[in-house]
This record gives sequence, C-alpha cells and structure tokens, in this order.
Amino acid sequence: MNAAENSLLIKRKAYELGFAFVGIAKAKRLDEDAERLGKWLESGHQAKMSYLNNHFEKRVDPRKLVPGTKSVISLLFNYHTHDKQEDPEAPKLAKYAYGKDYHFVIKERLKQLFLYIQERIGAVEGRYFVDSAPVLDRAWARETGLGWVGKNSMLINKQKGSDFFIASMMLDLELSYDQPIQDYCGTCTKCIESCPTDAIMENREINSNRCISYLTIELKEEDIPDEFAGKMNNWAFGCDICQDVCPWNRFAEQNTEESFQPKQTLMSLSKEQWFGMEKEQYQRLFQKSPVKRAKYSGLKRNLMFLKK
Repeated sequence: MNAAENSLLIKRKAYELGFAFVGIAKAKRLDEDAERLGKWLESGHQAKMSYLNNHFEKRVDPRKLVPGTKSVISLLFNYHTHDKQEDPEAPKLAKYAYGKDYHFVIKERLKQLFLYIQERIGAVEGRYFVDSAPVLDRAWARETGLGWVGKNSMLINKQKGSDFFIASMMLDLELSYDQPIQDYCGTCTKCIESCPTDAIMENREINSNRCISYLTIELKEEDIPDEFAGKMNNWAFGCDICQDVCPWNRFAEQNTEESFQPKQTLMSLSKEQWFGMEKEQYQRLFQKSPVKRAKYSGLKRNLMFLKK
C-alpha cells in the first residue's frame, strides 16, 4: 500500500478504537515552539515542575526522542461530560478526573493501534505516548490540523471544543500528511478574563505559578501560597474554568467511554463528606483515578486551603 492508503488504514482503526480525531504530520524540529518554550522556561513559568527543563531537544524534535521517526500521529480522545457533582457547594474536581485514569485507558488503545499497524503494514517501528514523555502534544495536534492552540494554551478543535486527552504516536513510516488550520479565537478573551488567579498570559501561555491546576496537583509538599486564598473558586483538584467559558466548547459532546463515566458515590458527595474524608474512603473512591496523583495528603491540603 502507498502512503495515502496506509494513512487511511491507520485513521480508520484509530476511530474504531474510540479516538475522536486523528491527524498526521511529517516529523521535524518544531523551531518556533522551541524558541517559545525556551523563553517560557527562562521566565520560570514552569514553577516547580523542574522535569520540564529536561530533554529539551527531545521535546522539540521527535526524531531525537525516537530515532528513525518519519511521521507523528496525533490523536484526540473525548472526555467531555454533562454530568455535574450533585452538591453545588462541594469542592470541585476537573471533569477529566471523574472516571478512570486516562493513562490506563488510552495507552491500551494506542497499543492495539500500534500492533494493528505492524500486522497490516509490516515491519513498522516506533513508540506511542499519552502525557508520559517529553512530547509537545498540543503543538503536534496543531501541526496535524486537529485544532489550534487557544489563548488559554489549550488545543481547541473547531468541531468539538477542547475537552480532549491528546496522545502521540511516532513511526518510522512515511505517510500522507495533514495541514494546520487557522486560529479561530478571534478577539475573544473570555478565558483570560475568567481566570480567578490571573494565570493566563496574553501570549497564549500559562504562568504555572498562578494556575489552579498546578497549585492543586503539581505543587508538592508545600502549602498553597496565601495570596490565592479566596481565589480558588472551590476547586480541590484541577480546574475547568478557562475551558468551560470557551465558546467553542458549546459544541462538545458527552463522551461514551465507559471507563470515564463517574461513580455515583463520587458525584453525590456532599460538602461535609468531602471535608470529612478519611484516607480509607479516599483510596476506595479514587482507585485508578487521576486524583491519586495528588495523594491523600495533597487533597487534604487543598481542602483545608479552601476553608481560608
């Protein structure tokens, strides 16, 4: 089969496995993104996420990360849900964390896709990742035409918004390549205006030091700075504000992945139950959940901070 036929074969299988959108780009060094990333790191906007300083060239050039790479496949998996926590006063979780940890779910689908490619096309080598390697996932989703990077730094798809997990696959196979699309943010600044901690900068970047998602998940073994007291909008793990206000998310559809459906016991937790949560209950509720990343001690710290 030729490159176009192989590309179609791969996309069809990816859709069959539950991915919502698939795009393919020629592997190259992302020079503009490298310059922007370098300045962002120099400015200290990565906060305490020191791992982002590592493997710079591998991060901006997939051929350095996976030698022999010729094509980068970007895949989007929908996690949007219309489900809401029942108690409007209960501490809030970002909706991507309602169900099973996406790493487990999507990595298995990527494995199935990779094995299918080897079975149908032949001796193809490569690797696949979902938020687990030095890969500029959003940049590659942009390069493959799946959307544009919005003012809130999120990948926005014109058809279905931004509530997607992004996965990447790198192959030593020439394929047929998609093209980037234009930016459709226009003059809208709703995400910037809605961020209660002023984390969104005007250059489509995030100052992680001020981001609620960073403060409630990635900030480890420290207290959340007092300057954010009263500004967390009741978020205990992650934050959806800049996505919820984005006009493009009016097109988002309920995800149909069984693993991402929330437990009723979680959604029905009252404010009092959240603040009184013991470690045993935490472990039971959040088994194989993204919330395990914060650990029980981190979640309790976040909950106590909300009382300030």
